[in-house]
Parts: sequence; C-alpha cells; structure tokens
Amino acid sequence: MTKTIAITNEMSQLDVVANALELLADEWNLMMEETMKLNLVIEEVVTNIINYGYHDHEAHTINIRLSLDGNLFTMQIIDDAIEFNPLLQAKPDINLSLEDRKIGGLGIHFMRTIMDHLEYSHEDGKNILTLSKKLAGA
Repeated sequence: MTKTIAITNEMSQLDVVANALELLADEWNLMMEETMKLNLVIEEVVTNIINYGYHDHEAHTINIRLSLDGNLFTMQIIDDAIEFNPLLQAKPDINLSLEDRKIGGLGIHFMRTIMDHLEYSHEDGKNILTLSKKLAGA
C-alpha cells in the first residue's frame, strides 16, 4: 500500500501531511503511539526543508511517499532544496543542560531514534531521504 502526497514549501502544508498520515494510519490500522512518532519525524524533516532548504521565495514541490509493506512502514521525502544529507550531521549531546546544548539537531536525533533505517541520496538535483520502521501495530 502506497500513498504519495505533493505539498508546497509552506508551513501551512504541515497540516496536510499530518491529516494524510492520520487517515492512512486509520486505513492501515496503525497504533496511535506509532502514528504520533511517525508524524513527529515527518514534521521535523519537512519543517527543516521548508525553513532551511530554499534561498529563494518561489514555490517548490516536496513529494512525500508513504508505504506499508507488511509491518514495514517507509516514508520517502523528495525535494529540490539545497543539497543536505542529514545523516552526516553530528549527533547532539542530549546529556548537556539546555543552556549548554547547541541549538539544532534534535529533529535529526528524533529521526535517528524513532526510525530503524535511514538512507539519503542526491540525484538529478533532488534530495531523496528514505526512512523505514518496523511497526508492531500494522
């Protein structure tokens, strides 16, 4: 089962993504806790693309492919933002106090912690981030 969502690089589009994921979660019988974690990951990824990926003020399309194969949930986010491989970013030191902690990096931390498999490529001017997780409730 696969669903593709095309959104523009506007923060208001996060609601479109969350609503689509919620509908799919119902259709695919995903557990609420897993759905919330998946939504956190996709929201962090898309927010970072929108906030940091584009230097112009033009509309850009972000494609999100959500699929479920047995109990393996996969999300693939494809964008034409500046090339950025989140998997190469340093892990934040979450043991530091908030005052001593460097700003940023928690979204990538959530992605690494919640998802089981992460893969990045840059092809034909597009970032392709593929994240997979085995689900208990599928």
